[in-house]
Amino acid sequence: MSDEAEPPIIVRRARRRRHGHHGGAWKVAYADFVTAMMAFFLVMWLIGVGTREQKAAISEYFKNPSMTPGTAAMAPPGKAGPGGASDSMIKLGGAMDLPRGPGKQQHGAPVLKKDVEEARKQARQADKARLEELMKQLNAAIQSSQALAPFKDQLLLDITSEGLRIQIVDKLNRPMFDTGSARLKPYTVQILHELGSSIDGVPNKISISGHTDDAPYTRERDYSNWELSADRGNAARRALIAGGLEADKVSRVVGLAASAPFDRANPADPVNRRISIIVMTDQAERAARSLELADGDGTPSSQPALAAPPASAIAQAGLPQPPARIRPATAAEIRAVAAQLPSR
Repeated sequence: MSDEAEPPIIVRRARRRRHGHHGGAWKVAYADFVTAMMAFFLVMWLIGVGTREQKAAISEYFKNPSMTPGTAAMAPPGKAGPGGASDSMIKLGGAMDLPRGPGKQQHGAPVLKKDVEEARKQARQADKARLEELMKQLNAAIQSSQALAPFKDQLLLDITSEGLRIQIVDKLNRPMFDTGSARLKPYTVQILHELGSSIDGVPNKISISGHTDDAPYTRERDYSNWELSADRGNAARRALIAGGLEADKVSRVVGLAASAPFDRANPADPVNRRISIIVMTDQAERAARSLELADGDGTPSSQPALAAPPASAIAQAGLPQPPARIRPATAAEIRAVAAQLPSR
């Protein structure tokens, strides 16, 4: 054996180091990035589809999110006044509130004033066409009806600003009423029955006015042409209802006496004694109703009132002021008058 020692053999083996687990940190960062992009595009979408009022509301809210009033030039309506946090800033109606496209009306948004005016114009045209058709039907009925044909020269039809006007005028030897009375002649009742059934075919309200000539009424002390014309108008109303007209379609009954003569050159002409029936347009009906509600307590009466003449009749007659309105006495007024009478 050799005395020299053999060198030691060293074996070095490479050790593989295991890296630590990465985890989900990158997912969190990516999710934050996606969320930020979604918020950015959402803001861009709101800017594109929002109205000026909504944009002003959003801007003012971020400037002044408290409930104290702000100073924005165009602020939304909020509980704390202009500039505060709005409670109706954005309509959260869902996909149905999205715009249909550029320049189109947003679904669910308030109707523009232009659309309202267009709708009213179409309604007036339809109302006018309906009254013109009724006028044609009445003219045909006057020519063919045995009850109306003999009196076609006393039935005058025309279209006015208030609606279709039907006038039944007196003739020298063919009056509608008994002299100085509100009692209808039998043929007048037939005429009004025929008109009542025809007028009932349209939904419009009607206005009835009674007229007299300028001959003074001297039979009674406290009874004049005003009361006589109002009573004759009311008698015509009852005859129309008996002929088939619905009672609630009568809007008003007016007594004009001799204030609006048919023949201004000859106030004593029998043609001035007449009954005028106006099938009112919707616009005229609303105007008449607003005047009545403005004069009263805001509650319309369930029965037609014997009212003052309309503005058009006053202007036509050139009167300085309308006559007093005549209305039925209430139960309380009757009891008060009865209490003042001496007992027998």
